[in-house]
Amino acid sequence: MSTSPPAAAAPETARAHPRALEPVTLVVTVLLSVLGAVIGLVLITTLGIAPNTSVIGALIAMLIGRISFAALSRMRDPQRQNLVQSAISGSTFAAANSLVTPIAVPFLMGKPGLVWPMLGGAVIGLAVDSWVLYRVFDSRLLPATAAWPAGIAAAETIKAGDEGGRKAKLLGVSAVVGFVGSLFKLPMSAAGVAFLGNIWALLMFGVGLLVAQYAPTLLHVDLAANHVPHGVMIGAGLVALVQAVLLMRDRKGGKTGKGAKAAAEAAAAPSADGAFTPEVRTVDARRLRRGLLEGLALFLVGAMLIALTGGVLADMGGAGLVGWVLLAGVAALVHQLIVGLAAMHSGWFPAFAVTLIFLIVGLVLGIPMVPLALLVGYAASTGPAFADVGFDFKAGWLLRKDAVPWHPYEMAGRRQQYIAQLVGFAVAILVVVVTWKPFFEDGRVPPVAQVYVDTIKAGLTDTHALAMMGLWAIPGALIQFFGGSSRQMGVLLATGLLVATPQAGWLVLAALAVRFGYTRWKKRQGQREAAESDPQTDADNDLALVGAGLVAGSSLNDVSQIYKAV
Repeated sequence: MSTSPPAAAAPETARAHPRALEPVTLVVTVLLSVLGAVIGLVLITTLGIAPNTSVIGALIAMLIGRISFAALSRMRDPQRQNLVQSAISGSTFAAANSLVTPIAVPFLMGKPGLVWPMLGGAVIGLAVDSWVLYRVFDSRLLPATAAWPAGIAAAETIKAGDEGGRKAKLLGVSAVVGFVGSLFKLPMSAAGVAFLGNIWALLMFGVGLLVAQYAPTLLHVDLAANHVPHGVMIGAGLVALVQAVLLMRDRKGGKTGKGAKAAAEAAAAPSADGAFTPEVRTVDARRLRRGLLEGLALFLVGAMLIALTGGVLADMGGAGLVGWVLLAGVAALVHQLIVGLAAMHSGWFPAFAVTLIFLIVGLVLGIPMVPLALLVGYAASTGPAFADVGFDFKAGWLLRKDAVPWHPYEMAGRRQQYIAQLVGFAVAILVVVVTWKPFFEDGRVPPVAQVYVDTIKAGLTDTHALAMMGLWAIPGALIQFFGGSSRQMGVLLATGLLVATPQAGWLVLAALAVRFGYTRWKKRQGQREAAESDPQTDADNDLALVGAGLVAGSSLNDVSQIYKAV
């Protein structure tokens, strides 16, 4: 006989999570995914940017929810709004970064016949990218408690729209500041993420940005031309990979046995009343290890299909084919992890720069031009979607924290978000299939793809680049090692050096200073007033709203640039 309480006694939040394939939600998702894919396609081929459209999707879903017609009012539900914003952001990054950029590489190489094999490989890369993140999100390597700044921005936007009051006002004012600042060409998203991310990681990010901005004028050194940022990223990336492998083990090391498994299950057990507890992780070391190994295997399968359909065997022979497949599979996995870790802490993902590193490695190994172009395209298809899914899962995780029982609701919601993003990816694939040819024939190609092709054609004329990358890999590795896996200081320093956005470093450091000062002031005020609430939590909540508003305003400005492109 069942001892569970009757359904009527269950809390309201114990209801089933809304489904991504509900008719109304699906229709809104598909329509906004088309919008997101078109925005991403147009902007990446004209201005070279791929804006985060998740906030746009959330705002449109909110407006639709205010329409009292048929079942549209269901879109007032924050969870449904979250599904929609997950899909539109997924379709934007999929179309712009994961699909159009890779297929532009063989086209610009004068091999239009390889566009379709490359598109097939990019679709595989996109699918595996999102699958791996779905499997390993909220593990020790990629915890839900980490920053994921764009995810916080989306969640705070949805919550402010749902709750109104002071939150909505603070978010709105911050969004206006972010939008106006962006109109004056200030990177306001950099200031926004400084209110949201890991302080140590962002400090190194800001330092990297400042060094990249002023080294050419003060030190008379072109860091990019001397491959200094690439060397720092190589060293930091290698150490980050070792740290990731160590995190795949159990806390006590070794393999997962019955005792270790029981201990992990006990540590991950929810609270007695089923409520959320911050110590709980939904993915243990065993699932993390399995997810990454599955990803590597699938990436190798994708590389094999590209090699067979792209004619790699004709240029490299049997042994060369095996080596190419192994390198391409490992490059895809490494690329997604480094880009994902950088995005998790800073909200910026250096996909272009990391792809360029693998391009240089391919040149060093003497890979012929066409196989190298396919390798670069395949690596470029991974990373951005991985980071974007992490942002969206973070938003959902924040919106579902009050559910009771929390764990089943969280896992159900995460699954529905993944399904919504698959819908967005499918829409993006169809949009790219239909539009790539007229876009490319009109000369509208992603600028980064042209850089890849120019680098491949130029080749390595001397060993200076190798020497510089090897030299600067040492400090990158040391900073990453001493900073630890939780801070990713080396990766973030390299990200700042590679991104090199003017004035972004000053905005990051200024925002960190404001964050530090406001937190201290809030604590002193709480001590004087003997407030019942935690001053640290109150300060974090206020700063999260400000940061979310700045990111949202900057994203709105990015999307508004569509008029320039059209």
